[in-house]
Amino acid sequence: MELVPALARWIHLVAGITWVGLLYYFNLVQMAAMKAAAEDGTAAGISRHVAPRALLWFRWSAVVTWLAGAALLGKHFTAAFLLQSGFEGIGIGAWLGTIMLFNVWVLIWPNQKKILGMVPADDAAKATARRVAMLASRTNMMLSLPMLFFMANGLSHRAVLGF
Repeated sequence: MELVPALARWIHLVAGITWVGLLYYFNLVQMAAMKAAAEDGTAAGISRHVAPRALLWFRWSAVVTWLAGAALLGKHFTAAFLLQSGFEGIGIGAWLGTIMLFNVWVLIWPNQKKILGMVPADDAAKATARRVAMLASRTNMMLSLPMLFFMANGLSHRAVLGF
């Protein structure tokens, strides 16, 4: 086993677990907790201390996961993204991961900054931001299942293809 692919595989795995784990945390735990905390006036602690730290790990683990995945594909990167013969499964997984990365940085994070008061926003803008961030996050949660399926399926192909 070569050191760089082995290291990239472990980084991809650990960063991916962090990313998807936080994705599920946000969708299955924090959204409901924030709603309940807002109702009883205790949301400030989550908004001020938990959410920014979790979002930091969330967005950067997304980048590290994608970069390590690209490193794993190596010379087969283009073949995977063009869904060339033999690379369809891993390519679909890579495309889903890329869409999810886009959602994190272009839809979720800019809107979370409004929601958490990191950038100025009035109540109407915050309401819109909550909706956009929630829909993008839920989309990512739904995309994570087929993405994981295709990535796991792609593992067997990588072994056959020698990478």
